Amino acid sequence: MEQKLDIITIGESLIELSSDLKLSNAECLHKYYGGDSLVSAVAASRLGAKVGFITRVGNDPFKEYLLDCWTSEGLDISYVKISDEPNGFYFITRPSVEEKELIYYRKKVAQSKLSIDDISEDYIKSAKIVYSTGITQSISLSSNEAVQKAYSLAKKNGVITAYDPNYSSVIHTPENARENFNSVICNIDILFMSTKHDTVSILELDSVENIIKRLMDFGVATVVLKSSEKGGYYVGYGGHIEFTEFYTKEVVDTTCSGDAFNGAFMYAITHGYSPVEASKLASVVAGLQAKGIGAVKSVPYAEEVFSIIGKKG
Repeated sequence: MEQKLDIITIGESLIELSSDLKLSNAECLHKYYGGDSLVSAVAASRLGAKVGFITRVGNDPFKEYLLDCWTSEGLDISYVKISDEPNGFYFITRPSVEEKELIYYRKKVAQSKLSIDDISEDYIKSAKIVYSTGITQSISLSSNEAVQKAYSLAKKNGVITAYDPNYSSVIHTPENARENFNSVICNIDILFMSTKHDTVSILELDSVENIIKRLMDFGVATVVLKSSEKGGYYVGYGGHIEFTEFYTKEVVDTTCSGDAFNGAFMYAITHGYSPVEASKLASVVAGLQAKGIGAVKSVPYAEEVFSIIGKKG
């Protein structure tokens, strides 16, 4: 298969039901969809990348909605498979910046059937970057195996690999997150980590310099550390560490803003940006996304982003 995609992401898709009121008070919930790898896929696609998405979709009334939406977004869904199990979903409410409710229903759903049978070597080598997350690994044993196979095939075929542990105490234990991380890190070229969650829970380190050195010792070429404490992103590559500030402090909902950042960063890398340039573009995308409620629906489009930063080339 000829290389035709910029990015392939692997992960879960969930129905999103959201409100700006508490669930106990909300009379109406807004339907959309989410999932960390899916948010990254859409963020890259809305900037102009050619993106493929690998997942399982449940054969229930939401099936056509999901497939139609992803087609409208321009995602390649030729490796999305249908399973008899229902689709997973989650509720998210944001009554204020300080308040948030997030409830997942993601067990025994279609996405948990993701497996090595869904990973095609021809499809993997058609991309410039292959991306997944620790959350994808956490869905099921078979999904974890699928992620490991995809990275192994990518490295075998000279495809860049990118990964975000995306540690969440709601989904992981630190021990599980470390196990997932250790199973793939030897195959990772670009690594995204949060200093608030990932590095403390997985590496048990909190010094930026020590974190980046440790990760580069693993063979990671580009490290992006998201620091809410410092208000920006550290990018380590080629022996250098650069810092990019968050685009905005006027946030409404940071849910999946890191995933939007990742998608934008990968878009930039596949379109000739340096890692520092990529972090500046991605910071704008993440900042704009965080001004809305929900995961995918608040991801900005190319026109808005490039009106702020200008388009390279």
